[in-house]
Amino acid sequence: MTDPTWLTAQRRALVAFAAGAADPAGGFGWLDSAGERMPDKPVATWITARMTHVFALEDGLGDPGAAALVDHGVTALLGPLRDADNGGWFASVVDPTKSAYEHAFVLLAACSAQAAGRPKAEQLLTEALHIVETRFWDSEIGLPFESWDPAWTVTEPYRGANSTMHFLEAFLAAGDVTGDKVWHERALGLAERIVHVTSAAHGWRVPEHFGADWTPDLGYHREDPRHPFRPFGSTIGHWLEWARLLLHLEAALGADAPGWLLPDARALFDSAVRRGWGVDGRLGFVYTIDWDDLPVVRERMHWVIAEAVLAAAALRARTGEEPYADWYAAFWAYAREHHIDPAGGWRHELSPDGVPTDGVWVGKPDTYHAYQATLFPVLPLSPAAALAVR
Repeated sequence: MTDPTWLTAQRRALVAFAAGAADPAGGFGWLDSAGERMPDKPVATWITARMTHVFALEDGLGDPGAAALVDHGVTALLGPLRDADNGGWFASVVDPTKSAYEHAFVLLAACSAQAAGRPKAEQLLTEALHIVETRFWDSEIGLPFESWDPAWTVTEPYRGANSTMHFLEAFLAAGDVTGDKVWHERALGLAERIVHVTSAAHGWRVPEHFGADWTPDLGYHREDPRHPFRPFGSTIGHWLEWARLLLHLEAALGADAPGWLLPDARALFDSAVRRGWGVDGRLGFVYTIDWDDLPVVRERMHWVIAEAVLAAAALRARTGEEPYADWYAAFWAYAREHHIDPAGGWRHELSPDGVPTDGVWVGKPDTYHAYQATLFPVLPLSPAAALAVR
């Protein structure tokens, strides 16, 4: 496994780069490839929440400057990004949409800030739990709504596996931080429906897009295959992310964990490697494939290799089996050669030949995946990282 000293150095370098995203006006901005905030990109809730989460973890590791950055994020989430009239969080300071994706990360950030003992974190966590419970949780079927208009009057007929996956992540943290295990039970329900039932029925390919009745829509966005959040086909990185989260869930549930979590995690990992790694004759994971397993978007995304690192590390920790250690080493070798930028941050998107591109992502706005890849391999699978670092 990769030298912990090297992982620590990489983690600290990512934090130093990410600190430049702090916007004096509030929240965290979108960084370009050089680490400068892009003035044409509005402060977004998903970036601010992710950064808040990252700095809360770093605070737990003893970084003396991290606490102020956590507070900076929490203040923005309680300020300009929050709907003071109707409750909940806008997508950005200029977009009033209220989406499950953003709310999942607000909940995760709130849990991490609360674990860090930051002064306004309890207020943020209380409201985040309330909004998720009352607006996004469809109690009749045990799955989330995807989005609402600002007044909570109209919900989108679309349902998404991506936001559902991040709710699972946030629910694990909520169960650990609050002590209320109902969040772990809900997380299990999400995993069972999306992975154990639906993905298994599709040959261990994860359907990403669903109608309002949760019927998979396999043709969704066929005409927009490079959509940054809802691309056509299936997204290999999410298979790896689901695999890891199943193992965190199993560890959180302990003796109450069903027996299918580990086999399903293995199946998703194996499917991702078989169908995504180097399948176009170039090293690395293709971004998306169609339902005949043909690559659609071939660019290599930094977050996908980060999740591959994390899934391999989690499976190695859970099983003790050496092939997962071999994959872990291979994935890190690829990331080190192609994605880690000596000038700072990770190159977010590469062509199949390893050349930086921006067909899907511009700049380096996301530190969350890369940061977790440098930290989680040295943490236990449970409890949530915000508690484990302490």
